[in-house]
Amino acid sequence: MGYGPIKVAVGPALEMLYQPWIRGEENIPTEGAAILASNHLAVIDSFFLPLLVDREVAFIGKADYFTGKGVKGWAVRRFMTTVGTIPVDRSGGRASQAALQAGIDRLRSGGLFGIYPEGTRSPDGRLYRGKTGVARVALATGAPVVPVAMIGSNLAQPIGQVIPSTRHRVGIVIGEPLDFSRYQGLENDRFVLRSITDEIMYALMALSGQEYVDLYAADVKNAMDAEKKTAEEVVTQMLAAQAQARPSAAPVAAPGGRPAPDVEVPEPPEKSEADGPQGTQDAGEAPGPEEAGE
Repeated sequence: MGYGPIKVAVGPALEMLYQPWIRGEENIPTEGAAILASNHLAVIDSFFLPLLVDREVAFIGKADYFTGKGVKGWAVRRFMTTVGTIPVDRSGGRASQAALQAGIDRLRSGGLFGIYPEGTRSPDGRLYRGKTGVARVALATGAPVVPVAMIGSNLAQPIGQVIPSTRHRVGIVIGEPLDFSRYQGLENDRFVLRSITDEIMYALMALSGQEYVDLYAADVKNAMDAEKKTAEEVVTQMLAAQAQARPSAAPVAAPGGRPAPDVEVPEPPEKSEADGPQGTQDAGEAPGPEEAGE
């Protein structure tokens, strides 16, 4: 079964059960290359995004999705393979670079490439520091970066829950494309790569309404496993250590040290009898504003 048929087969069921909503889809170019850079809240992000976006998009996904055992492992592997998910070995180095190169090749052929700049799912629903792979891909291809905010998927599928709950609607808010052509030729400048990544993460923060944590999510999750502590405990501990090491530095409230945007978590549109399963926007309503290592 190919990409199109699986959308036809699975999409209506997802819409009926979960009533997902999408806002700002007009910001995705109707043709040509573009990078979809998304926050990452739950496993189901990798299901809803490809199925709700009209154009075919290939996302990076952790290699574990392709090695699962039993019926569940087979089903996840089959779905990920069918929708063109690019497996990434998150150990870094050449293994991660191979996934980014696959994304670059896709963009150069005029397709859509999706990436989670945080590199892994958020351990607690907050937005974490982005890795610079997304910036490297943008500069290598010249493709615009479209920020995509997943809303509520962590409520529908909390960490450890296999079957998503139908009590929480999943939303997608898509922002305006970001153009980084002004940085062409500077792909080896780590300060430029960080600046681009922070700009993308700031856009995601503004779209999603998430609180920002200036730490890598993978580091927090590793510490949680090693120390048997909650995300809140680990984050507090790690930020305290940062402050002690740099006593003159101000706390970081938003990517790049910018002032935090005044935002709220977007609410789903009101449904009416005339609306389809996703719930449509009023015509006059404005749209709401794992990847490789550095």
